[in-house]
Amino acid sequence: MFRENTKIVQIGNVKIGGNYPVAIQSMTNTKTEDVEATVAQIHRLEKAGCEIVRCTVPTLEAAKAIGEIKKQISIPLVADIHFDYKMAIAAMENGADKIRINPGNIGSVDKVKAVVDVAKERNIPIRVGVNSGSLEKHLVEKYGGVTAEGIVESALDKVHIIEDLGYDNLVISIKSSDVMMCVKAHELLADKTPYPLHVGITESGTVQSGNIKSALGLGIILNQGIGNTIRVSLTGDPVEEIKSAKLILRTLGLRKGGIEVVSCPTCGRTQINLIELATKVEKLVEDYPLDIKVAVMGCVVNGPGEAKEADLGIAGGIGEGLLIKKGEIIRKVPEAELLQTLKDELDNWN
Repeated sequence: MFRENTKIVQIGNVKIGGNYPVAIQSMTNTKTEDVEATVAQIHRLEKAGCEIVRCTVPTLEAAKAIGEIKKQISIPLVADIHFDYKMAIAAMENGADKIRINPGNIGSVDKVKAVVDVAKERNIPIRVGVNSGSLEKHLVEKYGGVTAEGIVESALDKVHIIEDLGYDNLVISIKSSDVMMCVKAHELLADKTPYPLHVGITESGTVQSGNIKSALGLGIILNQGIGNTIRVSLTGDPVEEIKSAKLILRTLGLRKGGIEVVSCPTCGRTQINLIELATKVEKLVEDYPLDIKVAVMGCVVNGPGEAKEADLGIAGGIGEGLLIKKGEIIRKVPEAELLQTLKDELDNWN
């Protein structure tokens, strides 16, 4: 397992690398300068299960806002920096727990050194981030286009710049919107560096397409033992990123906790409004800290059998349904009472 052999890096009160669990990240889409809106969004992310949050810092006002935001949240805050090294320094001076930079767009080595000096003084981790869209021209020419090999070489070049400045409190991220290129890049990088890897499929798209690309890409990478922290990048409410990340990690057996909902795809035998019911059940279970499986089945043919394999289940009939608990049919209830019956069972689960 590559992840278990990586250096341990502490980001605020969260550690990644080594045997620590794969941490879930997201990024705010508010204006960082708007402290109230940013804090409100981070609180929603925290509640959903976000463990590290990133905010963009394009202005000095945003850098100063980091200090105010930090006072009101309980998870580590990462400052996302592009182009202006002064913003990186200001963000660290205002309490950022980690900074994300691409040394290639920060400027001269002297500017990178100024950032590294402050990080070293405060022992703040630096995430070295390289995206396929910003690959240097000479690497595009060397490899005949944007390639996984070029992305890896670019990332390692940036890491060596910081190492040569005497600092190794680093995290690496290499991202591409091309899923299989991203997978290959991580496979090439994993045994070439001791640093923990931040994994994600960048610019993956909307909630629907982005979830499919992220599940495929992250699933392949994580299942090879690669990756110490993840972000599912979606065009939408960042809370959706946390829901998806948790489900990906649970599906791979890398996380426990949270209710897993299984439901049948419906067919002509379905006698209840299963689509609406399953959607409501998924929403209902979000706030329960239970590590169980709940089944929502639509007919009496496969329903009872499938539901018996879950910890708790409901299986529909004609305008009614069965409540099944730990493999046993408990009782029959009207369709209109199925959701409330399930909620009552969850409220009193033991």
